Amino acid sequence: MTDAKERRERLQDCPGFLRFWMASTVSDFGTYISTIAIQVIVVFTLHEGAAGVGLVSAARWLPYPLFGLVAGVLVEHSRRRPLLVFTDLVRGFLLVVVPVLALIHHLSLVVLMLFMAVFGLMSLLNDAASQSFLPRLVPANQLTSANARLDQSGAVAQSSGPAIGGGLISLLTAPWAVLIDAASYVASGLLLLRIPVSEPPRRPVSLRSVRREALEGLQWIYKHATLRPLALSTQGWFLCSAVASTVLPLFVLRTLGISAFGYGVALSVAGVGALVGSLAATRLGARFGCGRVVVTCRVTTAVSWALMALSHPRLSGWVMLGAGELLLGLSMGAENANEMGYWQAVTPDALQGRMNATRRSINRAMIVIGAPAGGFLGDAIGYRPMLWIASGGFLVVAITLGLSEFRNARIDAATI
Repeated sequence: MTDAKERRERLQDCPGFLRFWMASTVSDFGTYISTIAIQVIVVFTLHEGAAGVGLVSAARWLPYPLFGLVAGVLVEHSRRRPLLVFTDLVRGFLLVVVPVLALIHHLSLVVLMLFMAVFGLMSLLNDAASQSFLPRLVPANQLTSANARLDQSGAVAQSSGPAIGGGLISLLTAPWAVLIDAASYVASGLLLLRIPVSEPPRRPVSLRSVRREALEGLQWIYKHATLRPLALSTQGWFLCSAVASTVLPLFVLRTLGISAFGYGVALSVAGVGALVGSLAATRLGARFGCGRVVVTCRVTTAVSWALMALSHPRLSGWVMLGAGELLLGLSMGAENANEMGYWQAVTPDALQGRMNATRRSINRAMIVIGAPAGGFLGDAIGYRPMLWIASGGFLVVAITLGLSEFRNARIDAATI
């Protein structure tokens, strides 16, 4: 009996996980292509600076702080698979429109921001449903392994997507490279449509209950002894990341003089690191505890951005850029599965949607603040100084989390 139970609890024996994994991989592959393509569109097609990159990024994440709490409640009352399929197909359609507008010369910064805002709204719903859907596909003791598998395939996409995206941009121009991501969302939606899963029926929701249920989601996170410091630290991490990620493409493309293809290769190095980190994530979490792994990885993230800030236009400077990206990928690959596994393991199913939407909406609010701020400051005081400021911020975030109760957190000790 015990052996049969163990077999059922292996990931390969969990019905639906394989298709969910495949859908995530396909979507991730396209996303890494369009990420660099959108940045290149802003810089070269629309002739904008770091401020323009920051504004487009802010528009992409603006729906999270505006609608995140409500979205969490709606996800709790909905069947999650149909919502995932719908949002994937809508995002695919939106990304088809970008090259069409570019072709007829009607693509502007404002229009791109509007499309990214709608795209962000669909992503908000999809993110909350996706991370709440996974615990329905695998048992709690397999969540770290499941997240590690998702991270591993995402890392493979990250290690190849940016380089392929850079090549496609050079060959086809950036707007047309976005079509690859559009196709990936359609493919993801069709794969999700075929997942065998039994979900509770959709529950009616009233306007009166939305406020109460949204408040329950906030209280679950910010009154919890270990989730509260993790949430606050992660918000600081996203603020620093928004600043650094906004100025990085300008720093690489203009200060270092690297081509779009070279920039894609540099980002791909982070994907290689993420793959290695995600392969080790489960073993690291089991040995040291997810708390210590996350804290250590956040210190490593600060070091990685410091290395990138040391890059210069000579070959040896490019090596520093690559080393920084590799170290960044390693830290994020090892961290994410342990962090996400802990969030999902400690949270009851009835709160999964609200927990995911709440924390992600506040995290993305940090991007809405940090991306334009980083862009304007980067244009004003320089891209390299902003990378140093972001690196210092990452270090403060890591130290703060290390001093909290979360440093001793372990998934095998988490109880629902």
